[in-house]
Amino acid sequence: MHRFARLTLPAVALLLTCAGFASAQTNTGTTIGSFTLVEPSARIAAMGNAGVSMIEGLGSAYYNPASIGAVKSAQVVFSHNAWIADIRHDYVATAIPMGGWGTALVSATSLNSGDLEVRTVEQPLGTGELFQVSDVAIAVGYGRQISQRFSAGIQVNYVQETIWHTSANAVTMSIGTLYRVSENGLRIGSSLSNFGTRAAFDGRDLRFTYDNDPNQNGDNSSLPGIRYTDAFSVPVLFRVGLGLPYQVGHDGRLLFVADAFHPNDNSESVNVGAEYAMREVVAVRAGYQGIFLQDSEVGLTLGAGVNGRFEGYRYRCDYGWTDQGRLGSAHRLTVGIGF
Repeated sequence: MHRFARLTLPAVALLLTCAGFASAQTNTGTTIGSFTLVEPSARIAAMGNAGVSMIEGLGSAYYNPASIGAVKSAQVVFSHNAWIADIRHDYVATAIPMGGWGTALVSATSLNSGDLEVRTVEQPLGTGELFQVSDVAIAVGYGRQISQRFSAGIQVNYVQETIWHTSANAVTMSIGTLYRVSENGLRIGSSLSNFGTRAAFDGRDLRFTYDNDPNQNGDNSSLPGIRYTDAFSVPVLFRVGLGLPYQVGHDGRLLFVADAFHPNDNSESVNVGAEYAMREVVAVRAGYQGIFLQDSEVGLTLGAGVNGRFEGYRYRCDYGWTDQGRLGSAHRLTVGIGF
């Protein structure tokens, strides 16, 4: 136990120190595609969304593409997130092992607001029309176990954000690395997500007609015009984190995780979490998000999960609850199948 404390306490202290320097003004609201920051995995969400050092399972690929290389069999993961304000967030991913060449990943993320009323200055109670906000991200990834202890991965993402008839499109890239100090010991992970092209909105909602000279008769009063928007980047996020498994008796296992975040549109922060698994069949989890985050609306996270086999297939089902402050709470459900 003394060795465990010597490893854990300095590592967590280092993460807390790295994030504790953030006190400057943030750039909140200066990026598009914020839905790419909504974490899909119910398991990792229950552990404070500290997933950059996680190795087990395809659900870790969102947090760190290097974890793709640790997937050695075909898997499919489905995740549904009952997000704030009745927003639906869904994620699906599949892993395709390629033997000694590594593992490939294909994933899709969807966010939809549902029907919203169109309101204008002249008609603040609604025009009778309805619109939706819908976002989509398609990703192709690759990861490889370069050595027994080190893996690396890359992911290319196509991101589209749509508001009624207007949309913005961007192509981004995510990279990551994972290192295990020993086979069942300390894990160190890092990833850089969503760096790439900038995007501006375009679409028929930005087209309009105007009268160049309203005081002149006989001229064309329906000249075509277009509004241009500035180009913005997708939220870029650098993660670095630690994970430490610890055997409890013969059948139990504890896993402690901590991540530090450096985003381009917010202040730095730290997430921490833990998982206790019994016989690798049932697990309970808890964590805390947003330590050091300015004006944070997130906090406690909780969840549980089960693993098993059925007629030759491996399955896992996880639930995660996260506190979103004044916005209520979010509920995630993830189902994974291994072949």
